[in-house]
Amino acid sequence: MKRIAFFLLTVLFASGFSFAQDSNGWHLKDNEKSGYQGISLDKAYDFLKSKNKKSTRIIVAVIDSGIDTTHEDLKKVLWVNKKEIAGNGVDDDKNGYVDDINGWNYLGGKDGKSVKEDSYEASRVYHNLKSKYDGKVIVEKDLSKEDQYEYGMWKKAKASVLGGEENGLDVNMMKKALASIKANNEAIKKAMAKEVFTGTELDAFIPATEEIKKAKAGILGLMKSNDMMDKTNKEFIEGFDEFVNGEIKKDEAKTKPPTDYRTEITGDDESDWNSRGYGNNDLMGGTPMHGTHVSGIIAASRKNGKGMDGVADNVEIMMLRAVPDGDEHDKDIALAIRYAADNGAKIINMSFGKSFSPYKKWIDEAVQYAQKKGVLLVHAAGNDGKNVDTEDNFPCPKFVNSENRASNWITVGASGDPKLGGLVASFSNYGKKEVDVFAPGVKIYATVPGGNTYANLQGTSMASPVVAGVAALIKSYFPNLSPEQIKKAIEGSAIQPKYKAAKPGDGEMVNLSDISKTGGVINAYGAVKAAYDMSNTKPTPTPKTKVTKPVKG
Repeated sequence: MKRIAFFLLTVLFASGFSFAQDSNGWHLKDNEKSGYQGISLDKAYDFLKSKNKKSTRIIVAVIDSGIDTTHEDLKKVLWVNKKEIAGNGVDDDKNGYVDDINGWNYLGGKDGKSVKEDSYEASRVYHNLKSKYDGKVIVEKDLSKEDQYEYGMWKKAKASVLGGEENGLDVNMMKKALASIKANNEAIKKAMAKEVFTGTELDAFIPATEEIKKAKAGILGLMKSNDMMDKTNKEFIEGFDEFVNGEIKKDEAKTKPPTDYRTEITGDDESDWNSRGYGNNDLMGGTPMHGTHVSGIIAASRKNGKGMDGVADNVEIMMLRAVPDGDEHDKDIALAIRYAADNGAKIINMSFGKSFSPYKKWIDEAVQYAQKKGVLLVHAAGNDGKNVDTEDNFPCPKFVNSENRASNWITVGASGDPKLGGLVASFSNYGKKEVDVFAPGVKIYATVPGGNTYANLQGTSMASPVVAGVAALIKSYFPNLSPEQIKKAIEGSAIQPKYKAAKPGDGEMVNLSDISKTGGVINAYGAVKAAYDMSNTKPTPTPKTKVTKPVKG
């Protein structure tokens, strides 16, 4: 994904799905019982119960946009730093973070403000390195490995900013389309005598004039084709406006360096690894939608009769706010991974991504640090419908300037259901080498900000926490298993469908094994069974070597 708000764009412009009314929570269901291609979660819990397994509390770190700490389904599962005294303005545990009670906001300032929108990494890379490389004669073979990586990244960023993949839309046309939709919205509000209305209410409305009839058709068609009939005109307009303004910013980046939103708020130099005393403890930060939804998928309180159930039943959510509405910064992500590892997290969910990574070395080092601490990282594959075997999507498990890879890493693509538009989400990235497994990521019902509010969103950002939740479930019931064993249990038990799926991008019908490493969709029941077997298998003893005593002579 190019930005945190991709899930809104997916809903608005890429879904085209028609959903059944009984599909809320479909991702947790069992295929044999419900007909939905879910993860068989109840079956997994029944299996654990039959084996008299008891769980231990597990911390899951969510590196994301923020979280609604007041939500009825989340407030009881928030991680609490017991070494810190809330609100006293003192770094009680001497970890460098003052009052980090439930996590940390790397996009915050000491004055309490937070970064909300941010620029795109392509623009940042292009303009930051322009004076170093633009118009210069560069002999790449004479550069160091680090400079070769940097120069290659800059060339790619230049192509992207000046007319590459991220600038394929006619901005002027989109501005006109946005203005037209806003005008239609105003006309309909006046005609209906309502400021806010849903798509369903608009559908039932009978226009009195030809002009209002056209205005209705202009908005209703988009809301219907993108499954927004239960959404309001306000939500629809805000999403479209956000998308268009994002495209405008990309267009401006051709000639204008991006605004340094992060430094203005945090006061931090992102190029200086040794500068770490920045941020604050405001975990909402003004943009908690994405992170609240992701957190609910993993760990919303189970069986409490409210809203929905999370995947894992005995976890704490540690929120690390590092993803703005725009591209995240490598330094923030690297520090967030290290914070999670240092403070006891055993699973880290990372539902974000971008096409450029100027300080990837820092993230690679953080991933290796987490591995030593026994931490599994789960990452969303992205939502560009592209092959990430051949196109970059960061962060990734392959280390920079090396053929080595992280073994404590799972990359997740988004699956759907034949009744929900297809086995594989049309927006999902894929890759036979780089995408490990697919998981439900279409129309996932979960927590959103508002205290007691829930909604359906979609994206690989929703698929990743399904896997993170299953990983947490396994670690909770089988704490002796390593990240690599948990990864093996999840991937080795993935269900391989007997029918083909439409490959994102071109719609070619392929086997899942053609577009992912395992060729399967995650199944919680199979994963906990595999974990149980691993946990109860005694290691093969190493045969003793017979020592021959030297002959005296």
